[in-house]
Amino acid sequence: MARSQSVNLFFIRLMNNDNKTQREFESVMAECRKIFADKLHDYGASWRILRPSSLTDQLFIKAKRIRSLEIKRVSLVGDGIRPEFIALINYGIVGLIQLDKGFSDTTDVSQDEALAMYDRHSQEALQLMLKKNHDYDEAWRGMRVSSYTDFILTKLQRIKEIEDLEGKTLVSEGIASNYMDIINYAVFGAIKLNKND
Repeated sequence: MARSQSVNLFFIRLMNNDNKTQREFESVMAECRKIFADKLHDYGASWRILRPSSLTDQLFIKAKRIRSLEIKRVSLVGDGIRPEFIALINYGIVGLIQLDKGFSDTTDVSQDEALAMYDRHSQEALQLMLKKNHDYDEAWRGMRVSSYTDFILTKLQRIKEIEDLEGKTLVSEGIASNYMDIINYAVFGAIKLNKND
């Protein structure tokens, strides 16, 4: 086979993988958005009241529960690991919204406003994933789901440290970047667990 044909086949495979990953990512995000919209209907934007530290702790409990279930392999309350990854995605997006708007003492956004902000951050997460997936060449597919959990917990520890420093960091990318990474790792976990179900 000629070198140019080999290079062309490589790029075709790469594009097919990128398209597949994008479709899978968008499918998980559509599932998350539906849950977010349903909860928005039932509870309103009650999450607007969460201060940054409380939101970090909420993400932390979700990630710790995933790790606990991965180790114990038994859930006494029924819900498994995948719903917790979905919750991490939605709370990660809530975190990005809260960074933009600050917390409130009231539910001060309409359902339409909340969904518009959700969609904007969801799209940003997708674009970041596509860029990183291109550079890392689908490395996430070879990772174990438990590694996503550990990376998410690491990101949360970093967020806690940044919050404790009141944002006065020397080299950190900041809280928003960590939220984005949490969202993307959680999407990868949800994709992989969906295939295993």
